[in-house]
Amino acid sequence: MDVVKEVLAKHQKELEKYKPITVDKHLECRLDVGTLLITDPNDFDDRELRDNREEYLTALTRDNTQLLLNAIWELPTERVDESIVAKLPEPTTVLPRLRKVPGPRPLTKWEQFAKEKGITKKKRDKKTYDDTLDKWVPTYGFKHAEAEKSKDWVLEVPQNADPNTDMFQKKIDLRNEKVAKNEIQRMKNIVRARKVDMPRSGYLGPEAASSSQLLTAVTVAKSSTASVGKFQNKLPKEKEARGLGVKELIPGGKRKASHITNNEREANLDLIKSVLHKKPKLNVDKAISMQKEEDRLAREAEGAPARKAKPKGKGSRKAVGKKPKGNHGQRAPGKKAQAGRKRR
Repeated sequence: MDVVKEVLAKHQKELEKYKPITVDKHLECRLDVGTLLITDPNDFDDRELRDNREEYLTALTRDNTQLLLNAIWELPTERVDESIVAKLPEPTTVLPRLRKVPGPRPLTKWEQFAKEKGITKKKRDKKTYDDTLDKWVPTYGFKHAEAEKSKDWVLEVPQNADPNTDMFQKKIDLRNEKVAKNEIQRMKNIVRARKVDMPRSGYLGPEAASSSQLLTAVTVAKSSTASVGKFQNKLPKEKEARGLGVKELIPGGKRKASHITNNEREANLDLIKSVLHKKPKLNVDKAISMQKEEDRLAREAEGAPARKAKPKGKGSRKAVGKKPKGNHGQRAPGKKAQAGRKRR
């Protein structure tokens, strides 16, 4: 009997480590199994939270997780690859997103062309038979590169080349140049598919840039001065860049269409011509008056007496004396009479 009691006590002690799957809550928790979300509306126990903070939060988290797992096990299940999988329902909680939902990946230039032409990708065999090596070699991979090296163990030097030229290194450089060119083209296709703004020209390096791109870059650089390239010297046999969008890259090259109509433009030009080509009117009387005034001021400054102006109009002639009445008396006593026609 003592042995049985010890076994039962030991088993009971082990069971105390595991809490039951049933959880009692004062208020029922809200569950959203579709997003594996549980919301507990019950208030915290302030005393337990203050005295045993870590233990209280651990027990609360365990109870809420147990409720969520109980709800998951109530869902319909199925077996997939020796695993039991539950079918989650549609979520009911709307979660905010920081960014918009990503759309489908845009097609590259080659994928768009293949789709329009109906070109399908054919699966290549992993190994192909090489007649030169007389064996099966991998179609791609590092072993294929090793097979190419063993096949091209000797290379012919052209007659117009330097006899000391390393043709193997030249072949490697040519291959690296093609790889870099393909990579740049691939990046351009991605940018074009995503419709991202990027500079249309620039110095991409002599290996990657084409002659037209280099010519456009030189033209834009020369036109970036304050005089828009007017005083920049040209190299011998230098050509100007041409093509669609080149003038838009040059500063000040792009001009907006004028909103002035032809009739309004002609009227403005006529007005400007009448203002620019109009001869000034000379006021002769005003000019003479100004000249006389200047002469008078000059004489006064020198101390010469000012000249009296002659009276104009009727009665300008100076009266000699009073007209006698009935031949009595003289005109001006004490003054000599003026010679002239005798008055009758």
